[in-house]
Amino acid sequence: MHTVSDGYQSLSLLFRLNWDRLLYTAAILGALTGAAALASALS
Repeated sequence: MHTVSDGYQSLSLLFRLNWDRLLYTAAILGALTGAAALASALS
């Protein structure tokens, strides 16, 4: 049980350190998807 707790704490720390990178990636993917949808709707 202690090993599971340590693993969860390290995963939580990684997420806290890298949440902004995940957010930037999601924003870029969302912008590309929106641009592709807009381009296909206009053409």
